[in-house]
Amino acid sequence: MHIRDWPSAERPREKLLARGAGALSDAELLAIFLGSGLAGRDAVATARELLTQHGPLRALLERAPAQLMRLPGLGPARACALAAALELGHRHLSADLERGAALSDPQAAGRYFAQRLRGSPHEVFAALFLDTRHRAIAFEELFRGTVDGAEVHPREVVRHALALNAAALIVGHNHPSGNPEPSAADRAVTARLKQALALVDIRLLDHFVIADGPPVSLAARGWV
Repeated sequence: MHIRDWPSAERPREKLLARGAGALSDAELLAIFLGSGLAGRDAVATARELLTQHGPLRALLERAPAQLMRLPGLGPARACALAAALELGHRHLSADLERGAALSDPQAAGRYFAQRLRGSPHEVFAALFLDTRHRAIAFEELFRGTVDGAEVHPREVVRHALALNAAALIVGHNHPSGNPEPSAADRAVTARLKQALALVDIRLLDHFVIADGPPVSLAARGWV
């Protein structure tokens, strides 16, 4: 049965219009991009097979366009559309920070770090530098490591903060293993950074760990 023959309330496009994109499954969202399926299968069935064979969704979308276009049911046009949609989402999440709006929602910073760091095969430590009104000045990747860790030097973080005339900052790093739990080393680095920054009157507001699931805030756990 073609999707057009399904009950109206079950068709992905009609469901999106009636209930919003959040009501759709991963396969249904992907099916809207595909438009049509492989021979003998509708777009939703093709999307489900893509997710089963090459997913989950995050793993699928983190592939480069040149890799996506080689997967069954995709091709150059659809691979480019998926890559462009993902980049639009990234830019939407970072728009407020990049246009200098004050950071009023702490979780927005966590989402921003997730957008920038999730998917890296190596551990990356980055900082979001803020002015006295907690408006973004700059986002910088400061240290890169192996799959096992990155060595963080507090003096380098302080040097960058002073060069940017930052009044506060939020730091974050990813766990390529997918385990979101902050390690003892993560807590120790946070404490050292907070002490080093306090010596020059710069506040450390939070430290996010980016892995599978939502960003983990060390400040929310009382560790900043």
